[in-house]
Amino acid sequence: MTEQQADGWHQPLRHVRADELTGDTGQTSGMDRREAISAKTVGSQRVWMGQTHVAPRTSSGDHHHGDSETAIHVLRGHPVFVFAQDGEEVRLATGPGDYVFVPPYTPHREENPTDEEAVVVIARSSQEAIVVNLPGLT
Repeated sequence: MTEQQADGWHQPLRHVRADELTGDTGQTSGMDRREAISAKTVGSQRVWMGQTHVAPRTSSGDHHHGDSETAIHVLRGHPVFVFAQDGEEVRLATGPGDYVFVPPYTPHREENPTDEEAVVVIARSSQEAIVVNLPGLT
C-alpha cells in the first residue's frame, strides 16, 4: 500500500509528539511559538497549528498574522490579549479553557501579567505561521 492512495481519500494520519514541536517558525519578541502542524511538518494544505508560551510578567511585541484567521485556546495561565478599537486599547483577560478569535490583519499582542507561564494552542487558516511584527497596535 502506498502512503497516498490514488483516490486521495486514504492518506495516513500524522502524529506529532509534544517533544517534536519546533521553534523553526515565525517569532515575535516576548513569546516562544512552537510549530506542530504545518506544510513543513506534516504536509498540511490549509491549516497551521502550534503553541505559544509567554513567560511570567512578559509582553509580546505587537504583530498581526496577515490574511490568516487565528483561533486561540488557553491551556495554562491567564494571558491578556490587547488590540486597538476606535483608537482605544481593548484588553481581553482570559483563563484556562477560554478561546479567542483574531481576524486577519488585526494588530494585537499577548501579555502575561501573572507569575506563571501562559501557554496557548493556536490554529491558523494557513499552512504556515504568518507573522508580521509591528512597531505599535495602530
